Amino acid sequence: MDNKPNTIVDIAAGNPDFSTLVAAVKAAGLVETLSGDGPFTVFAPTNEAFAKLPEGKVDALLADIPTLKKILTYHVVAGKVMAADVVDLKSAATVQGDEVKIDVVDGKVKLNDSAMVTATDLEASNGVVHVIDTVLIPG
Repeated sequence: MDNKPNTIVDIAAGNPDFSTLVAAVKAAGLVETLSGDGPFTVFAPTNEAFAKLPEGKVDALLADIPTLKKILTYHVVAGKVMAADVVDLKSAATVQGDEVKIDVVDGKVKLNDSAMVTATDLEASNGVVHVIDTVLIPG
């Protein structure tokens, strides 16, 4: 039995709420990156978050790998940022290159005025995952 801690990809793949995210990560060729050493902080949108996108948008993204990669890497921050640290930040630089805006509203973390963090600190061997309810789109 392999007792190696799970990577970010393992955590996402093991949770049915992330099947769209996992399909997108695979399509974008980011599995190896997000299984790498890291550490990374991933704001992971659920299937419900992807379902909020306009009809046909997910399929369009799966067919447009450069845009898909840009959006997915906008959900990744270099380094391991636990929830206790996130609440002290106003923004974070993403792997994609743009900043994601961070606000704390009534004790809950909100990203870019749209996405709420619904679960925090899912620790992986190569970082941490925070669950969000809306897909972040870079400006």
